[in-house]
Amino acid sequence: MALLIFLVIEMFLLGASQGQLTVGFYSETCPDAESIVRRAVRDAANSDPTIPAVLLRLHFHDCFVEGCDGSILIDDGQTAERQAFAHQGVGGFGVIEQAKAKLESACPGVVSCSDIVALAARDAVAVANGPRYQVPTGRRDGRVSNLKLADNMPDVGDSIQLLKEKFLQKGLTEKDFVLLTAAHTIGTTACFFMTDRLYNFSPGGGSDPAINPAFLSELKQTCPQNGDVNARLPIDRGSGQTFDKQILKNIRDGFAVLESDAKLNDDEATRSIVDSYLDSFTPASGPSFEADFVESMVNMGQIGVKTGLNGEIRRVCEAFN
Repeated sequence: MALLIFLVIEMFLLGASQGQLTVGFYSETCPDAESIVRRAVRDAANSDPTIPAVLLRLHFHDCFVEGCDGSILIDDGQTAERQAFAHQGVGGFGVIEQAKAKLESACPGVVSCSDIVALAARDAVAVANGPRYQVPTGRRDGRVSNLKLADNMPDVGDSIQLLKEKFLQKGLTEKDFVLLTAAHTIGTTACFFMTDRLYNFSPGGGSDPAINPAFLSELKQTCPQNGDVNARLPIDRGSGQTFDKQILKNIRDGFAVLESDAKLNDDEATRSIVDSYLDSFTPASGPSFEADFVESMVNMGQIGVKTGLNGEIRRVCEAFN
């Protein structure tokens, strides 16, 4: 099944290059580019098992502000985008810089930082036992990075309608929204993001009634009131380091950790999409979660891309040329 997904997605991407990106963009100018990034991700993950989720999140946060242009990587002071409140806890910058340094040694001035981020997210999914797929490349790095541009990032406290609208504004569908939310199949979150949901849920205070009662006490034990807001817990209960669709079952059954994940149940359209991946009697009779996730990742990777002369290839990822 995994091989079939790989071949189908590869044929799709080779046949249609959206946004002037192409699979194998560096095949002649830097033929080892993708393998260099892959090794950097694998080595980092071997040292720190949280890295796959961190790199996946980094790609999402990069693409949702100014497009997939590496703007989040810039580190030039307190007004840089990476300092935005919406980017709290985002990491993986060191892995990207390590890969960039190796690429600059192999083929100077060829591979963009924004492509490294996209490739690293792809390789992170594979490290977490997710599908392997091809990523169109050819992005250029942006020349703007400002924390105010991140003010409209999706937030855990947004209503389901606002979340859908924010994804739609980026050219993504309700299906993309559900599948990209399912990227929470790997990774952790901080109790900071749970406080209101557990102890001051609006309206009326108290706990979010959408939380399964059997799960509520577990969450409160991990994140006690007035406890350590930096304590972390898996976003996908019972399967926090493995890529699978357990996250969708958790969401449907009231075991969602994040409020924004749980809200997929509040909307008929998104709830129906979640159900479509869980209710099929056999894998062959329903949609493929893995293949559809890959398609949504590729769609996200096309947001606001800069190509050709509309951008630059940075020498180091944290600074403009």
